[in-house]
Amino acid sequence: MEDLIALEQKLTRPSTKLIEDIKSIDGDIMLLGVGGKMGPSMGKLAARAIKEAGISKRVIGVSRFSDEKARKELEDAGIETIACDLLNDEELFKLPEVKNVIYLAGHKFGTVGNEGFTWAMNTYLPGRVSEKFKNSNIVAFSSGNVLPFVPVTSGGVSEETTLEPIGEYAQSCLGRERIFEYFSKKNNTPLLIYRLNYAVDFRYGVIMEIAKSVLSGKPIDLRTENVNVIWQGDANEIAIRSLLHCASPAKILNVTGPETLSTKWVAEEFGRKFGKQPVYQYEAEGSALLNNAAECHKLFGYPQVTIKEIIDITAIWLTQGGEEFGKATHFQERGGKF
Repeated sequence: MEDLIALEQKLTRPSTKLIEDIKSIDGDIMLLGVGGKMGPSMGKLAARAIKEAGISKRVIGVSRFSDEKARKELEDAGIETIACDLLNDEELFKLPEVKNVIYLAGHKFGTVGNEGFTWAMNTYLPGRVSEKFKNSNIVAFSSGNVLPFVPVTSGGVSEETTLEPIGEYAQSCLGRERIFEYFSKKNNTPLLIYRLNYAVDFRYGVIMEIAKSVLSGKPIDLRTENVNVIWQGDANEIAIRSLLHCASPAKILNVTGPETLSTKWVAEEFGRKFGKQPVYQYEAEGSALLNNAAECHKLFGYPQVTIKEIIDITAIWLTQGGEEFGKATHFQERGGKF
């Protein structure tokens, strides 16, 4: 376990580029919805970058904080925490004014049968947040699910492509983008819409799911046989550094790794590491939700952690008993039902 902790420390260290950019970000940083999959590591990364830059800046994490242990971990890392139900207007508008907001709140899994809550979180709430923080820079997380399915040979969808969300979750994500865009124009609020496709980490994500399937002998669904991923640490850095690129009208940014990966190739890589033959089911349909992140790579450079390293790290983490989030991505879903 000590080796795993050391590995995580190494891979969550802020880059020199982040340390330089954090010096240029004017004001404190608030993470709304810090309790999700990416929030804790992003908050810790920002706090470490501020410390290593030798500057004074607050990092504030906002969540319901049903898990007090998770809240204490953030506070121990130097992050101020505020318990808040963001859908409660009274609590939302009591939050302190800050210059920089990273909006991570949202609802995906459990949308079927609870569509109203999904729309409230993903579309109504952005309007309330936009009014509360109209004088802030806002980086608003969105999803590759707003994109159309495209041929796997296409190179992915750029920011200029017409969106075609499938299902209510994806439609509500497009609603989130449009509401943020509206208020950005109305209030002249600098905004960057951060369209992510898919972050992966030791504990969760597409690569972990494929690895677990290979290890357990579970069949891997090949209908959506191609996917984009980016290491969560790189995605976190890009989110923080994006505070310097907010604009009005809003800037749209696709965020992912440079490869269009074959899930079968990833499975075969794990098969060699584990000494197991992957099991597959169904046939590839030849299309997928794929991000073209060329603009992101122009602004921030290529991700520091490569896909080969991600596979190596995941294999070590999984075989040595590292903890997992247990939150599946359902990246193979083609009908928009989450």
